[in-house]
Amino acid sequence: MTTASGTLPETQVRAMFDRIARVYDRMNGVMTAGMHHRWRARAVDLAAVGPGSRALDVATGTGDLAIALRDRGAEVVGMDFSEVMLELARAKAPDIRFEPGNALALPYADGEFDAVTVGFGARNFSDLGRGLAELARVTKPGGRVVVLEITTPQKPPLSWFFRFWFDQAVPRLGRLAGDSDAYTYLPSSVRRFPGPEALAGELAAAGLANVRWVLTAGGIIALHAGRRT
Repeated sequence: MTTASGTLPETQVRAMFDRIARVYDRMNGVMTAGMHHRWRARAVDLAAVGPGSRALDVATGTGDLAIALRDRGAEVVGMDFSEVMLELARAKAPDIRFEPGNALALPYADGEFDAVTVGFGARNFSDLGRGLAELARVTKPGGRVVVLEITTPQKPPLSWFFRFWFDQAVPRLGRLAGDSDAYTYLPSSVRRFPGPEALAGELAAAGLANVRWVLTAGGIIALHAGRRT
């Protein structure tokens, strides 16, 4: 498997996430010092869901963002292309509907959800524009699409730390976790992903209005939100 470019065929990306599923939550905790739960809570704030809302979490992984949406009172569907990840999500939250699917061809009707989220998954879309258009399609008019992603800080000293952490420390952690390829792919996928302004443009092109973004964690994390027109 080659990971130098940060892009892989969909079948290889799915196989990679199947392999790392059992260590995924632990590695997230180590790599973010536990802050990823707080970032997901901010994404839920932007989704603006509550009792009576229907929400879809795309690329749900082991279900943490779907669970955070549920905890605000929403009826939630979590979708992912890794069945192993979904098994772990179902064990965490049996009351949430977790089901397999492809983000580029969502198996839902137009305007089915009040909010659609994707946390740390959009950079794995093999066709970003198509994936974002699908998120918008299944969102009700006036509903929100929220994208939570890692982004590359541009200013030192944080940019220096970021390069060291992602280019050196994360692959080493991956070797300790038993899958160096997966955690070499991670920094590559972050580097090729659009920056905050460019991603906002992609979301607008997908049919979203009033697209805004917030940077947190010193500029390493970007949260984007837009309304379905």
